[in-house]
Order: sequence, then structure tokens, then C-alpha cells
Amino acid sequence: MPHFRSQETVDSALQMSDEGVGDRINAATHGVAIKTIRRWRQLYQRRGLPRGQGFQPTSCPRCDGADLDESAYALLLGWYLGDGHIVEARRGVYLLSIANDPKYPRLNEEIAATMRLVKPTASPWMRNGHAIRIEAGWKHWPCLFPQHGPGRKHLRKIELEEWQREIVAKYPEQLLRGLFHSDGSRFDNWATRPLASGEVKRYQYIRYMFDNESEDIRRILTDALDLLGIPWRQPRRNAIAVSRKEGVGALDGFVGPKS
Repeated sequence: MPHFRSQETVDSALQMSDEGVGDRINAATHGVAIKTIRRWRQLYQRRGLPRGQGFQPTSCPRCDGADLDESAYALLLGWYLGDGHIVEARRGVYLLSIANDPKYPRLNEEIAATMRLVKPTASPWMRNGHAIRIEAGWKHWPCLFPQHGPGRKHLRKIELEEWQREIVAKYPEQLLRGLFHSDGSRFDNWATRPLASGEVKRYQYIRYMFDNESEDIRRILTDALDLLGIPWRQPRRNAIAVSRKEGVGALDGFVGPKS
């Protein structure tokens, strides 16, 4: 007896196919055989049969004025500036890819969930390897991330547009969370201090560190820290540190340890 899939499953698989997702990943995501994906595509795309009501194209907030979850966007912007890139795939679709360490499954799920909030019809998938890559396809990713361009970010100018700065001004915590969790770290540091007795006391404290070769991206981070009144310093050319107790406490409220 044949096993019939819901129209929602068919529509989701066809959408992923339209977004340039390979048949193998598409089939694994939806729990069907690769040949099933190919058959659905042949029936619905080549013969022009109507799709179910579950498939709706996503309008672009920049091109079409569609709603944008600005809090989620600020978070995704931080991840993109830190460890993300956009590449052109098939049929004019672009893939947004965020790299992260596989030992942080909660953050990897958070990235995928944030992509879905920014693009509600997205079906993010994960590529396993030395680093997990969370990816989603859309023709309009370059509209939302105009910093996209050829070459590595630290070799070209990175500036936020006015509409992006307005969002960051409303949600600096979200931007900082994405930046610190992508290219930053939270760790125990230690220092020594001589006492009046002549002894040397060693003490430990928590430090946040952000490492990025792009001066522009470091400035975006420090501008957001300044908005929140969080003190920072630059211990070396490509790094920003937050070490003072009040600053660490503030970041612990919305960044915290990786998990």
C-alpha cells in the first residue's frame, strides 16, 4: 500500500528544491527517498500541476515591504558578520551559511531557528564536518545583508546601512550575542598583583574576547557596546576585550557561555 505524504511535506520539499538544496539533503530532511524528491519535482514543476496552499513565496522586507522580525534579524546579522557568508547557488538563489562548532548544539539550533524567524518559510539544513554549517536558501539574502560581496570581509569595506543601524540601535544586545557567539569567547583569565608584604597574589576573573580581522566589524561591535555603556578595551590589534566586572555581568545577561 503506498504511503502518502502530506501536502505540507511535499510543498516544503519543493520549496527546498527551488532554493537550491541538493536532493540528498532534501530527502533526508523530509524522510523520503531521493527518487521521491525527483518525482515530486517532475510532477509539480515540469508538468505545471498546482501546488497546495501550504507553499507560499516569501516577500522580501527590502523589495516588497514584508514584515521583518527585527530582533531576530539583529541576532542573525551578528552571526553573519562573525562567521557567515553568502554564495550564489542555482536559479538565482543565494545560500546564507553560518559556520559554528559542532560541540555547541543549542547554538546551532538557535541559528536555524533565527533563520526561520527572519525568513518564515525557510527550511534550514546543517552540513556536518570540522565545523557545522547551518544553511538556508533565498533569492533575497543579499537584500538583507548588503555587506555581501566578493572576497573576505576583512579585505573590503563593511558598513551598516541606515536601516540596519536603526535596527541595531533598538536591539544591540541581539547583535552582540551573535557577534560574541560567532567570533568571540568567554573564559577564565588570571592576573597577578604584588602585595605590601612582598607576596604576589594571583586572582581569576571572567573575560569576554572578540577576535576579528576586520576593523569595520570590530567597530560595529564596539559601537553596540557603547550604546549599552559596556566598557571595553583593545588588548591587541584584532581583538576587543570586556573584562571589568560590570561589563562582564551585563554580557552574561544576554550572551553568556556557549552551549
